[in-house]
Amino acid sequence: MIKFQFNKTALGELGKQLAMRQKALPTIKSKESALRSEVKKAKDRMTELKAQLDKTMAEYDYMVQLWGEFDRSLIEVRDVKFGTQKIAGVEIPVLEDIRYSEKPYNLFSAPLWIADGVRILKELARLGVESEFYQRKMDLLEKARKKTTQKVNLYEKVQIPGYQEAIRKIKRFLEDEENLSKSSQKIVKSRLEAEATI
Repeated sequence: MIKFQFNKTALGELGKQLAMRQKALPTIKSKESALRSEVKKAKDRMTELKAQLDKTMAEYDYMVQLWGEFDRSLIEVRDVKFGTQKIAGVEIPVLEDIRYSEKPYNLFSAPLWIADGVRILKELARLGVESEFYQRKMDLLEKARKKTTQKVNLYEKVQIPGYQEAIRKIKRFLEDEENLSKSSQKIVKSRLEAEATI
């Protein structure tokens, strides 16, 4: 509910508020559209990465017995580097780099498949980190999109119609006041003329 007074100052102020919201609405709508598009891209990429991870893990199921012999401390994710990017005015993280730490191992005494195991684990870790990253990115974008959608709805369905209605009421009130003033002036004039003729 918009509070206002029935005067020209309030009318001017409400007009400014209405104009500001009407001018901002297309920008907010395009922001919402851009965020919706980015949410879809992040979701598609996350789904693609998870499918790729599942497929890659299934490809190496046959090696399950060998993984029991594999020294998992040979490789680990040491650091994940993020940057930021603005999408429709919202700061979103960008995955820049995944750094691994690899322990050295003896190529002569270790089984031949150890090098492949390290490569496979790197790939699986990359897919896992990226899919998790895109899940979080999608969540952040979706949260920003929801807030923007709420603002669009607030402007479109509440504030703009509310300001228009308030302006209409003030204009009617001022017109009625003016008409009453003119009518009372006519009545006073007629009385004065009637008294002057007597």
